[in-house]
Amino acid sequence: MLPPGYMFGLGGAYLLAEARTRSICAENPDGAKGGGAKALPEGGPAGDLGQGWKVRPCITVKAGETVTLADIPGSGIVQHIWITVAEAAYRDCILRMYWDGEDTPSVEVPLGDFFCCGHGLRAKVNSLPIAVNPSGGFNSYFPLPFTNGARITVENQRWEDIGGFFYQITFAETEVPAEAARFHAQWRKSLGTRERPEHVILDGIRGKGQYVGTYLAWTQLSDGWWGEGEIKFFMDGDTEFPTICGTGTEDYFGGAWGFGDTFSTAFLGYPLWQREPDRVPKHGLYRWHLMDPIRFDQDLKVTIQELGWWPNGWFQPLTDDIASVGYWYQMEPHAAFPEMLPPKLRWGR
Repeated sequence: MLPPGYMFGLGGAYLLAEARTRSICAENPDGAKGGGAKALPEGGPAGDLGQGWKVRPCITVKAGETVTLADIPGSGIVQHIWITVAEAAYRDCILRMYWDGEDTPSVEVPLGDFFCCGHGLRAKVNSLPIAVNPSGGFNSYFPLPFTNGARITVENQRWEDIGGFFYQITFAETEVPAEAARFHAQWRKSLGTRERPEHVILDGIRGKGQYVGTYLAWTQLSDGWWGEGEIKFFMDGDTEFPTICGTGTEDYFGGAWGFGDTFSTAFLGYPLWQREPDRVPKHGLYRWHLMDPIRFDQDLKVTIQELGWWPNGWFQPLTDDIASVGYWYQMEPHAAFPEMLPPKLRWGR
């Protein structure tokens, strides 16, 4: 018998573990054993069928309301999250996750951006931890461990109610090893300047952990090639110079020579390249460090430069509009997150 909390993939699908599978959705809001499909129809599509059929498959998140999607006691691991909702919610709803009774969230990201759909736009994503399938099915397979409860919420900061919010959160009730770090994700947005054409993905991270992924929603505000800048990882006391330095934006995301086309693979992708009349170009990119985690012992800062080309062949500092999500695991406690921008400053151009 495998030890409690053991995680395995396809190769271990036949191995048993000391765990119980539970799943939370609108039809079973607390995931209780035998607790699904209990809602009573009050008219509507299920009116002729009665209890036990498709009565409450989704919820409405009212304007200004924070809804708790999952409040799980004890010890366990969230294994899969599926959500689908209209695009209006992508930047106006904030997804938050809290582990082990903490007061401040370890995850605080606009809903769409967490699932690699920035700009308030939908893109198909075919990667290992995040998949976005037609037409807007958000899936996360990041393992999310906890030992003293987990809480997942969504806040609607839009001026109107958002209906048709569907969700399914599947988790294992099991013991979790003491060495299991907690999952974190943080969103930031900035506008580059000529003096400092640099976007900060993460800063002020304190503790021991490993960085596992980057998503960028990049709005291009200048002509020509926009991705000549390097990504940099400053860790464990680095100040002026980083320990890990990339060679260019498309290189970091696994492409080469200016991309030329979109792609979506298990660990790297450029799923969005919006080129439409009367609109600024928009790009969406992800990279998962699951096979090559960036490990740090004390602290971490991650930045990416914004560089193009001048006509004379020199690098041009750009002033692009960039939003990002940094994904990492670390031992708690975590440092404070920057204050979330209001909706108007989160909206795409």
